Amino acid sequence: MRITRIAAALLVLAVSAVAAAGSVAAGKTSSSNDHMRAAHARSALTSDIAAARLATARYSTSLARAKAAGYQIITKMIPDMGYHFLNPHVQGFDVRRPPILVYERRGGAWQLGALEWVFTSKPAKPPLPGARYGSFAAACHYVDGTFVPASAQSLCASKSPQTGAAFNFWHPKLITLHFWIWYPNPAGLYSSMNPSVDPFNGS
Repeated sequence: MRITRIAAALLVLAVSAVAAAGSVAAGKTSSSNDHMRAAHARSALTSDIAAARLATARYSTSLARAKAAGYQIITKMIPDMGYHFLNPHVQGFDVRRPPILVYERRGGAWQLGALEWVFTSKPAKPPLPGARYGSFAAACHYVDGTFVPASAQSLCASKSPQTGAAFNFWHPKLITLHFWIWYPNPAGLYSSMNPSVDPFNGS
């Protein structure tokens, strides 16, 4: 009976840890410690959002400034996501310096929606509180933003099969981390897809 009760208690703790989605793994089981950890995670996330917004505010409605800073197109409009622009000079993780900016477009107006980081494997420790990840298949990218899935660079054509644009680069399968701090996302701050972007899909 004692073993059964311990097993049941461990199961409850495991389920609670998953539901917490980003709270630091509890070393103690008291509710007061759980509340403190949750509060700390919320505070840390709020600080990260503030820092990221301050650092990227100049790009929020100005794609020209992003391009001047080194961001270049790597995908055209991905439905329920956006146009992706990469700065190849940004390395590692810094909440103030995202390597990828995800934009929405309506006519000639551009609106920053999300920041994005990519990894070759899932980080052992989430770089942001409660981080959730997506993925992007290995692909050949071309200078106009068109891309073609391909398992190896040797399979990349020298020109885009869709548009004839020159080859830019190839990447293996990537783990992605979106951070929707510039456009509301009912699916969640870290969701890859954003149903609210639907009005921009036809742009």
